[in-house]
Amino acid sequence: MLAIRTRRRKAAALATAAVLAAVAAPSLTAAPATATTASAATTASDYDSTYYKDAIGKTGDSLKSALHTIISDQTKLSYSAVWDALKATDEDPDNSGNVILLYSGVSRSKSLNGGDTGDWNREHVWAKSHGDFGTSTGPGTDIHHLRPSDVRVNSVRGNKDFDNGGSAVSEGGGSLTDSDSFEPRDAVKGDVARMIFYMAVRYEGGDGFADLEVNGQVDNGSNPYMGKLSVLKAWNDEDPPDAFEERRNQVIYDEFQHNRNPFVDHPEWVESIW
Repeated sequence: MLAIRTRRRKAAALATAAVLAAVAAPSLTAAPATATTASAATTASDYDSTYYKDAIGKTGDSLKSALHTIISDQTKLSYSAVWDALKATDEDPDNSGNVILLYSGVSRSKSLNGGDTGDWNREHVWAKSHGDFGTSTGPGTDIHHLRPSDVRVNSVRGNKDFDNGGSAVSEGGGSLTDSDSFEPRDAVKGDVARMIFYMAVRYEGGDGFADLEVNGQVDNGSNPYMGKLSVLKAWNDEDPPDAFEERRNQVIYDEFQHNRNPFVDHPEWVESIW
C-alpha cells in the first residue's frame, strides 16, 4: 500500500513547481500577523531567477553543491534567540498566542516554553548528537530543523533515526516509535524529511562542523548520519509541502536566517540529488 501511495504522491510532488508557477497558494493569504505582506503572494518559482538562479538546470552532485553555496549565506541565531524565532515560525494560524507542536500537532501557548511536563521545548529534528554539534551556533541553532515539541514526546524521540513502524507514542498525535527509530504523524512526515535533507546539504564539513549525510540505516548513534534514506524519500513524496510549511520557510527567510529550505520550494530536488 505504501508503494502505491508513494507513486501517486510522487507524481503530485513532481508537478509542484509547475503548479506554483501559475498559482499562489491561497491559504497563505490568511497567514498570521507575523508573516510579511509579501509572503502571502510569494511562490517558490519567484525565486528561481534570483535566489536559485545558480542551481536551476543542475542535477545530482552539481545541484547539491550549488544549493549548499546558496543556503550557506545565512544569519545565524544564538540558542536563546531560537525561542522567540519558533514562536513566529510555528505560530498557530488560528490562534496567534499559540504554536503548533511538531510531532503531536497540539496547539500550545507560546508562554509554555521550558523543560517541565506540559511545556514545549526546542526539538532538533536532525538529532544534535548525530555529528556532536550540540547547541552550537550553526547546526545547533538552525531553525530550519528546530521545531516546537512537547517535552515528553521530544524525550521519547530522543536521538532516534527515522523509520516506519513501532508502537503508538502517548499523546504523540499518531507518531510511532521502537527501540531505534521514530515515525512522526502522517501530516508532518514530509516536513521531517525535508528538514533532514536541508541539513545534509547545508552542513558539508567546511565550517568547523561535521559533514552531515543521510544514509540507509537506523541506529546511527553519534555518527554524523541520519536515516533512513529510502523512508525519508518516500515521506517527501507522500506528504508534499503544505501552506504551514511554506509559510514557515518564508518567515525564516524574511525575518530570521534569510536563507531558504530548497526542498520546501522544490521537493522534486530530493530525487535529483538522492
